[in-house]
Amino acid sequence: MDERTAALAYSAGWAMVRRSPERAGRAVFRQMADRSWRAHDDATRGLERNLRRLLGPRATDAQLRALSRAGMRSYMRYYYEMFRLPAMGSDHIVRHTRQSGIEVLEGHLRAGRGVVAALPHMGNWDHAGAWIALRGHTLTTVAQRLRPESLFQRFTAYRESLGMEVLPLSGGSGTVGTLARRLREGGLVCLLADRDINGGGPEVDFFGEKARMPSGPASLAMNTGAALMPVSLWYDGPYWNIRVHDEIPVAPGAQRSDRVRDTTQALAHVFQDAIAEHPEDWHMLQTVFSADHDADRARELERIERGG
Repeated sequence: MDERTAALAYSAGWAMVRRSPERAGRAVFRQMADRSWRAHDDATRGLERNLRRLLGPRATDAQLRALSRAGMRSYMRYYYEMFRLPAMGSDHIVRHTRQSGIEVLEGHLRAGRGVVAALPHMGNWDHAGAWIALRGHTLTTVAQRLRPESLFQRFTAYRESLGMEVLPLSGGSGTVGTLARRLREGGLVCLLADRDINGGGPEVDFFGEKARMPSGPASLAMNTGAALMPVSLWYDGPYWNIRVHDEIPVAPGAQRSDRVRDTTQALAHVFQDAIAEHPEDWHMLQTVFSADHDADRARELERIERGG
C-alpha cells in the first residue's frame, strides 16, 4: 500500500467506523482478522514467530495457529476501537474499564513524583490513555513517525483529542529532554517498551531467548527519580483491563550501562509474566528476538548480493 492510499484508508476508517452500527463494525474487523489469518500473510507470520517462543518448543502447529487466530482478532479489535473510541463517550469508557493498582500510581503523582508507565503492546493502549486522562491526569507519550506526514499528524491529533501530549519518537527536537522535564515536574509519561525500534537498547532474556528492548524507561527513571511502573492491558469480553504492577527500582551498580540493562531486564520479566497470562492480547507482529533480527539481516544481505 503506497503512502497516499494508506492515508486515505485511515481517513476513511475514522469516518466510516464512527458512523456505522457497532455490531456490524466489529464483525467487519473480525472478518478482516480471519482473512489475514487464513492467508497466513506477513502480519500473521510475524505474530506466530513471536508466539512460538511464548508457547515453547513442545507446542504443536495447531496450538500455534489457534493462538495466532485469537491474536489477530484481538489485534483488529484494537484497530476497530481506535477508530471508534472518540465516539464511544466518557461514560462508556469508564463503565467498561476494570483496573488494579492505579491508586499507587496516582499516589506518586499527588506527591509530586513523576511516573514512567511502561507498557507492552497489549490490549488497547489508546483506551488506557483516554481512561487515565478522564481521571484528571495529563500524560505524555511518544509516537513513531509515520509516512506520509499527514497520517502521522492525524494519529497525533487523534491521541491529543483523547487528552495525551504526543511527541515524535524520531525527527523531533528535544523529545527526551521534554520527557525528563515532564517527569521532574511530577508528571506521567507512558511508553510502549517491549520492542527496540532504534536498535540501541540492551539485550535481555525474554521467554528463554535474547531480545532487545528500549533503554528509555530505565534511563528516564534513573535520570529523574521517577517511579518505573509496568502496566499490562488485556480484554475480557466487553471490558478493558488495566493492571498497574509494582514499581521496579532502578538497579544498583557502578556502571550506568549495567544499571540500565538490569533495570530493563526486570521490566522484561514483568512483561513476560503478563503476556503469558493473556497471550492472545499481545499485539506484536514485528521482530523482537535477536535470532530473528539476525535471520532478517542475513536474508536482506542475500537479497542484496543477488541484486534483488
